[in-house]
Amino acid sequence: MESKIIAGLCSILIIFIMLSSCNEKEEKAIQLVKPNYLPNPAGFEIRKGVNLSHWLSQTTEWSPKDKFITREDMKLIKSFGFDHIRLPIDEQELWNEDGTVIKETLQYVKDCLAWCAEFDLRTVIDLHILRAHHFNARNYEGKMTLWTDTSAQNNFIRLWENLSEYLRDYPDNMVAYEIMNEPVAPDHEQWNELIVRAMKIIRKKEPNRVIIFGSNRWQKPFTFPYLKVPEGDKNIILSFHTYHPYFVTHYKAHWSPAQFYHGPINYPGQCIPDSAFEKYVDKTNERLMARLEEEKARDIYNKEKLQQIVQDAIDKAKEVGLQLYCNEFGCLPTIPRETRLKYYQDITDVFRENCIAYANWDYKGNFRIVEWDTKNLRNLEPDFKLIKILAK
Repeated sequence: MESKIIAGLCSILIIFIMLSSCNEKEEKAIQLVKPNYLPNPAGFEIRKGVNLSHWLSQTTEWSPKDKFITREDMKLIKSFGFDHIRLPIDEQELWNEDGTVIKETLQYVKDCLAWCAEFDLRTVIDLHILRAHHFNARNYEGKMTLWTDTSAQNNFIRLWENLSEYLRDYPDNMVAYEIMNEPVAPDHEQWNELIVRAMKIIRKKEPNRVIIFGSNRWQKPFTFPYLKVPEGDKNIILSFHTYHPYFVTHYKAHWSPAQFYHGPINYPGQCIPDSAFEKYVDKTNERLMARLEEEKARDIYNKEKLQQIVQDAIDKAKEVGLQLYCNEFGCLPTIPRETRLKYYQDITDVFRENCIAYANWDYKGNFRIVEWDTKNLRNLEPDFKLIKILAK
């Protein structure tokens, strides 16, 4: 009997030690993702979301607005486990050239906000493309006159004054504004000055609205040291975009110089192997060669490299004590599936380990997590394996 009691006590002791060990591991995991910023006073809390691309922005060749995104999409997004959406909106979709609002598009915005409220999804309103500023102008899309045209800058401020009038009554904890997508100014100070002007006009009537912005030159992390963040305003979230390694995430993208490379691609590892570079790269293609150099396409990429790439943005956010948010990243389904899933696993692990909120690009577009039937205008089967990684 005594031996049984001793054995029982030993079993209890072993279980206690195991539980203590598990608790220590859990505590370390919790410390790993502990926020290094104070939550914004507005209560706009986000962690994982998705971009509603090609609905009210870059709509060429995409489906009718009343079919492409509906209430059922918000219900589906919520069921996946996401807590917010980013809603890109182009100037030409919401405003006529004379500055008057296009009422039909405004109603879509309001409908979307109502659906999001119904399913407890926060919304980031993103002014994506201006008539005077297209982030992809170097690839011959749109114009880039904003930085040299004072009237275009004044118009940009008027757009936010107008949009604020329409949206200011929506709860601060449910709706936030991203003042412009991927600024590409010749000088970093031009963007810093425009941030101040835009914030000033919004703050006149919306003192507690969360305002989101990133650094100059496509919101890439490496330009964050040049970003000037207005002091004393805690209702700000800093955002960055990352598509590194570019020739992996944009393999054969028809809108990019990446379309000219058709050789093998690696992740993790050397993105474009040396042997493939010699065999498949047309050295006379200046656009391709320039982008290969800019994107360091022959470097070795892995999770540690992805961490290094976003470190400047992390450091800036820590310095100013604000939340950091990657509201664009993604990989086309043009590469082998397991390679694609490995990229998504690594990049989202980096975000979670550094307490970075994120929204993948995109929902039903080229980078999709849900296939869209363009003929019958309906959703097809979601990519649940990818969604599981993203909505973890």
